[in-house]
Amino acid sequence: MKSICHGGCFSHFKTFPLLKVVLENKGIKTDTYYIPPFILYEGEVVVLFLYNGMHFYDTEMYLKDIFCGVIKHENVTINRKMSFVDFFKESKFRDIFFPSTVNRFLKKDADLKNPFLVKLFEDKYVTRKTKMNKLGGTQRKLLSLYKTFSKTKDIVFDVAGLDSSGAILTFKLVEETIKNGGSAILLDGFEEMKGHTSKFITLEWNDGRLPLQEKINLNF
Repeated sequence: MKSICHGGCFSHFKTFPLLKVVLENKGIKTDTYYIPPFILYEGEVVVLFLYNGMHFYDTEMYLKDIFCGVIKHENVTINRKMSFVDFFKESKFRDIFFPSTVNRFLKKDADLKNPFLVKLFEDKYVTRKTKMNKLGGTQRKLLSLYKTFSKTKDIVFDVAGLDSSGAILTFKLVEETIKNGGSAILLDGFEEMKGHTSKFITLEWNDGRLPLQEKINLNF
């Protein structure tokens, strides 16, 4: 017996928009560690926990070059160009004689309603004329994030040098910003963000243990 459908048979099914894949990692393996597979979708933050220690900087720089397309990796597919949020740095000469101000760093067309700048200027001691070398780590990070997000919506960033409250504030602001079509990868050395994200990927050492220098550091 044939069933007859008089239209609208599937009207009770809801349709959901397909999530756009920004980046797919099928696994990154080096001589010392392995980064498990993950997919970065539009609108989410993936946290890569790399452990803290002497290895962190080199590991971070290597991975950010892969995710930003500087280094090609056969197991990583990048569908949208990502940009790394670099920290503010200035030559010693300029720092002494011609130090940059917040205004110069932001340029004249800054959107002062941007959440990063709103948080920055909540501090009454921070103005557009404040010298960059007088700002704290969190304040500099917010400025760098604003500048990067003004050019792109897909970023790789870290919270190195920030205290716990500054790191969480930075993470939450990024999380809120990328909901409108962006994406982010956080390269972190501490586990503080584990309770703030559903995608927490942990670096795995090939021998199952921390490198020798990390063991030594942990004993002090």
